[in-house]
Amino acid sequence: MKHIQKRFILFALFVVVPFIMDAQIPAENEADTINLTEDPFVQISYRKVPKSDVLGGISVVNIEELTKKNYNTYSLDNMQGYIGGFTGNSLWGMGEYLVLVDGVPRDANNVLPSEIEQITFMKSASAVVLYGSRAAKGVVYISTKRGKDKPLEINVRANTGYHISKSHPKYLGSAQYMTLYNEALANDGLAAVYSDDDIYNHASGNNPYRYPNLDFYSSDYVKPYYNRTDVSTEILGGNERTRFYTNIGYYRQGDVLDFGQAADNFTDRLNIRGNIDIKLNDFIDAYINANATFYNARSANATTGNYWSAAATLRPNRLAPLIPLEYIDQNDQQSWNLINSSSNLIGGQYFLGGTQVDQTNIFADYYVAGNSKWTSRQFQFDTGLNFDMSGITDGLAFHTLFAVDYATSYSTSYNNSYAVYRPTWYNYNGTDVIAGLIKYNNDEKSGVQNIGGSASNQTIAFSGYFTYDKAFGAKHNLNAMLLANAYQQIVSGAYHRTSNANLGIQVGYNYQQKYYAELAAAVIHSAKLPEGQRNAVSPSVSLGWKIGKEDFMANSTLFDELTLNLSASVVNSDLDIENFYLYEANYTQAAGAWWGWYDGAVERSTNSLRGGNENMTFVKRKEFSATLMASMWEKLFTLNTSFFINSTEGLLIEPLTIFPNYFFTYYPDASFIPYINYNNDQRTGIDFNLNFNKQVGKVDLTLGVNGIYYTTKATQRDENYEYDYQYREGKAIDGIWGLESMGLFQSQDEVDNSPEQKFGGTVKPGDIKYIDQNGDNIIDDKDVVYLERAGWSGAPLTLGVTFTAKWKNFTFFALGTGNYGAYAMKNSTYHWVYGDGKYSEVVLDRWTEATKTTATYPRLTIESGSNNFRDSDFWMYKTDRFNLAKVQLTYDLPKSFLQNNVFEDISTYISGANLLILSKEGELLELNTTSAPQTRFFNIGLKATF
Repeated sequence: MKHIQKRFILFALFVVVPFIMDAQIPAENEADTINLTEDPFVQISYRKVPKSDVLGGISVVNIEELTKKNYNTYSLDNMQGYIGGFTGNSLWGMGEYLVLVDGVPRDANNVLPSEIEQITFMKSASAVVLYGSRAAKGVVYISTKRGKDKPLEINVRANTGYHISKSHPKYLGSAQYMTLYNEALANDGLAAVYSDDDIYNHASGNNPYRYPNLDFYSSDYVKPYYNRTDVSTEILGGNERTRFYTNIGYYRQGDVLDFGQAADNFTDRLNIRGNIDIKLNDFIDAYINANATFYNARSANATTGNYWSAAATLRPNRLAPLIPLEYIDQNDQQSWNLINSSSNLIGGQYFLGGTQVDQTNIFADYYVAGNSKWTSRQFQFDTGLNFDMSGITDGLAFHTLFAVDYATSYSTSYNNSYAVYRPTWYNYNGTDVIAGLIKYNNDEKSGVQNIGGSASNQTIAFSGYFTYDKAFGAKHNLNAMLLANAYQQIVSGAYHRTSNANLGIQVGYNYQQKYYAELAAAVIHSAKLPEGQRNAVSPSVSLGWKIGKEDFMANSTLFDELTLNLSASVVNSDLDIENFYLYEANYTQAAGAWWGWYDGAVERSTNSLRGGNENMTFVKRKEFSATLMASMWEKLFTLNTSFFINSTEGLLIEPLTIFPNYFFTYYPDASFIPYINYNNDQRTGIDFNLNFNKQVGKVDLTLGVNGIYYTTKATQRDENYEYDYQYREGKAIDGIWGLESMGLFQSQDEVDNSPEQKFGGTVKPGDIKYIDQNGDNIIDDKDVVYLERAGWSGAPLTLGVTFTAKWKNFTFFALGTGNYGAYAMKNSTYHWVYGDGKYSEVVLDRWTEATKTTATYPRLTIESGSNNFRDSDFWMYKTDRFNLAKVQLTYDLPKSFLQNNVFEDISTYISGANLLILSKEGELLELNTTSAPQTRFFNIGLKATF
């Protein structure tokens, strides 16, 4: 594959270059604003409009300009750092947003930043209403690059860099584990299972094959870094009648694992994207977009889960994965016969270790169980026609789009089974020797390639719409749109197709580009609802006022521009209706009770599982928003901020308190209760973009501060609790609920004189003590209270800070992101250690009689630990963090240096990503325990224009 990379680069540099020796490029674009595009037009719903006519609730990032100073590998990488209102996984905290690539529903991870021109974040309900039901939680619209009216231009970009692991989990070695396991047994009144001699032998390290001390994160198995390399070539140009663009890119990324078949793990991607814009005649334009993407991911086979889950569970003293042959007694012919018949001697020096319990393990898997390759092929095609119908009436046009996308994936593998051997050890004259082997399983290699895991999906999309854009004199400007839009996605294994169909109308008016009014509405349809309820109208109204154009602002020395926009909308959606036919009653005999009218007659009862609801309707997003945009002191400061309050109403539930309790029974399991529209949620917040632009001497400085702060509240819930503090209504939607703790019990007297904690097991000194919220002298689920917000759709406060300094041919760029106000639980197996779990370093702070005054972790136990290991503020921590997400230094070679050269422009850069976390819990936030380590990425790149 390395040869393929080299050939690809050589092709880009030496085969394509001769064709463009005479190419010219325009003057360098000095645009330096990150947060809002400097393009004269901004992509919004179904059209592009001048940036000055955008009415709010929309933010845009010019990716083409951003990439000149910030190389990225993912299309939405740290976008919360550039615009307000995006938390990293949601828009305005709404959750599942719709991604459109050139107007078609597609995955954001299938288009790279080098292919993108602009990304529009449509946050407000008024901005997305014309896209229908599936866009109810916001739209991220990715516009790919297109050809330009200019001579042929070729851009080649090459990057190579290394992912360097930040940290590894710290699990205890065998001796510590065995010692503490004995302590856990003693805490539970049981005898020790590990002798002092066993513990000593494991601690000494004299023979790690007889007395294992397995470390999954040692350099024997894990590399400290791995490589990622990519190269891409852009070819573009055109004239007034035809424009074209092509992007060919390839990347390959290695893996952190460094043994067996896993040492050859890799992921690679080849993409070919192209488009053509053609002016067929004076009134018809056409375009064609096509993209083909080829993914491959090779990995070692695993019959026992994956490496990282095994690293979190397999105890260090359990087994030695490889055992040297030299330990086998030379006179033990039976053992040698077993070994000599094995086809899986590793390096000719080791056989695979195992036990009767561990007849397979992840190490043996990765050495000899074979390998697999996941393959994905994605093909995307869309085309459209634009008709200028001014011959009928001035300003009228008609536009169409038709798209077909198809993707397939499958896995191929060679699957081998293998034998492992349990050695019987003895000591001869002070030397450990293997006196016998017990074999489990057999070595088998079929040599047959297996194919499985096939999946496919298809998207078909169509839209057609009339637009009308007309200026009446110098004061009145009218625009309108009438559209029909539909798409359908077919996913293998899913019976029902994901569909979206709607009609839409929009009418906008502005007076002297000072006063704006816009009305929009969509008629949507959903087959998830009962007949008679499947259609609905989503209306929106927006008003805009360019205050800066008023006469009383003419002499203002503060504001260059000042605009206020208001909007109110209701968007109907089926996004939160998870399944089809939920409105129908459901009857079954599958779980019916057996009965009969007479001996020998056996029947099953028909049970009702759900009642019907013919009045089930759409979930509604009702929203009011206000946006203020300002430019001050000759663009020294620019501000874009939006306030929003929205209510999601009519979320479906099967209520427990609205209907009489005789509507359902626990045995037999039966219910006549239907799904109804009932629960309501509210989100209120503000987002902001603030930019500072200043030239200091010969240095151009740009500072951007962006963010969103929002709150959530459950405004209506179906619930009936005994105590007020138990109600979810009025609390945060993303609330963490649990017990409030009072530290650890210090003595048996304290246990005996405290409320009884009824979570199973015997409560002892060293267990967590909880607050009795209702004073009934019992600790149970009735004492669970609201603790804090989890920030499921993004932290309450998300911040982004960008800084650019440009001096001569050097550009320095830095990006920081912050998340504040959210909490999480330390509830992974790394922190909740009980039973036969693997011990991490956190247990070193456990409670004992000797450490009772300083202990921060409960006593150890081999029981379930159900009293201690449950949600409570004892395990809760703040996820507040500030990330130094990116630093890049770029150098553009002077134009004078490139005169009379084949190159028109050359830039080189070095960058670092995910460099630093500033947080009280930084060590924890950078730690992965059941997945590959988090990494910093250091890259060097070169871009050349011919």
